[in-house]
Amino acid sequence: MPNGNQVGEYLECAVRKPTIEVMTPPTTPYDGCGRCLVAVRRLSRKNEATHSPEKQRDQVLAAAKSVDAHIIGWADDWEVSGVVAPLSRPQFGPWLRGERGPYDGIVGAAVDRIGRNVVDVLSTAYAIHANKQILVTADHQGVWDLDDPNQEAELAWKALGAQMEHRAGKTRTSEESKRARKAGQAKCKLTYGYMYVRLTPKGPVDHVALDPVASVEIRKVARRILADLTGLITIASECRRLTREGVQTPHDLMAVRAGREPKNGHWTWRTLWGILNNMASLGYLMHKGKPVLDASGEPIQIAPPLWDIATRDALVEKTRPTPQKTTTRKKKAPSGTSVLSEIAYCGNCQARMTINGLEGYGCVGRVRGVQGSESCKPAPTIKKTLAEAQVEKWFLSEYGSAQVMETKFDPGTGYAARILELERNRARLRDDRSAGLYDSADDAEWFRTEYARMGREIDRYKSLPERPAGMRSVPTGKTVSDEWHAAKDGAARRELLAQFDVRVLIYPASAPSRVKCSGVNPYELAV
Repeated sequence: MPNGNQVGEYLECAVRKPTIEVMTPPTTPYDGCGRCLVAVRRLSRKNEATHSPEKQRDQVLAAAKSVDAHIIGWADDWEVSGVVAPLSRPQFGPWLRGERGPYDGIVGAAVDRIGRNVVDVLSTAYAIHANKQILVTADHQGVWDLDDPNQEAELAWKALGAQMEHRAGKTRTSEESKRARKAGQAKCKLTYGYMYVRLTPKGPVDHVALDPVASVEIRKVARRILADLTGLITIASECRRLTREGVQTPHDLMAVRAGREPKNGHWTWRTLWGILNNMASLGYLMHKGKPVLDASGEPIQIAPPLWDIATRDALVEKTRPTPQKTTTRKKKAPSGTSVLSEIAYCGNCQARMTINGLEGYGCVGRVRGVQGSESCKPAPTIKKTLAEAQVEKWFLSEYGSAQVMETKFDPGTGYAARILELERNRARLRDDRSAGLYDSADDAEWFRTEYARMGREIDRYKSLPERPAGMRSVPTGKTVSDEWHAAKDGAARRELLAQFDVRVLIYPASAPSRVKCSGVNPYELAV
């Protein structure tokens, strides 16, 4: 067995494969000679040795030379599945749609590089033939003549062979996935926060573990959303925070693990909401969005949970989307990093201050026709640095020495969550029974046994004393001043101000005091 350091090295090898750099061969300009061809190369995976980029390059160049043609462009579609139609490929599609300029035909390493089914190959070939262009592949001698019935039939047979090979591969993959599910093994895309672990480089997957970075980040998101009482920490605000802090999105994380360059994409609401609400976060083996059950009717556990059932239920409730047709609107979280956004208000008319083009806060209530701002003259404006410095001085002098209490979600004893899970499992068994899955005598007996067992377990949990889930405040050993100076940006300081319900009034320059602050210590209220 490898030691701890070796396992760490194997994990690194498993998630960071070396990137294969593919050089684009030289081209010549289009000259209208009738043999100006576009070279077509495609791979589903860059590490596919059978049709490696270099091998395809040599085959394409040899095929073009055999018909006295030259290459004017390379349509290289790497990491593109064969099920993608030629017109939809990122590189090949624009040539077929006439968006890359004139050309006299295409040349590929084989028919299956043009397409992986009969329809794609023949439709592409006939379209090229109708445009008086030529088709050349390395697995055929010379130019394809679709007016010749024999060559037309040969092309169709080669396309059919590629399609049959593709279908056979899909069948093998599907059967292997079914076998793995039956054996309780993960063979699917993991949710964010998990990773496959191999004990030897390029060896089989040994088990599923928590990703040491992603699991920490997503747990932090869940903790912040559940602990928020101000309404300012939402899925949208967390997406902006993760993007600002450079946390890799699930797509970028998968790219890095596969040895590709990340695109440094932005976190989206749908992505983060899906992770927080996914039952796979409980460490279950999933299929079609539902947990796979074992012989006793319980979900199969393949990894440690990111959080328990009670926490997930709380996340589902806290992040439930607001219906579009509703009379009440949730408070919108600020999108920027300004410290006083949604905290600073006009001292004259009480309208919310906005950020003007001079990097300052200003009141535009009267200009926008806000009710109650008609007499706001002169409208106050103040530089951001001046206002934020005064607020910081007041805030730290007022609350800087206070001890920070961290609000955490306490799932309690978890009995209620376990009861809910068992009731869900029983309901799923009832649905399966109604669908006719347990009609045979043996299956019916198993159904009665497991259903009764779940009922007894539910009764046992109901008889135990329950400590309900809820929010608990625990000391962190840090002061407000420590948290303020350790904040990464203005948005983090704004959250700290919001916890103390700080409200800032900005007055015109003629006022004796331009900035007035007020707040409430939530920790004293809790006591």
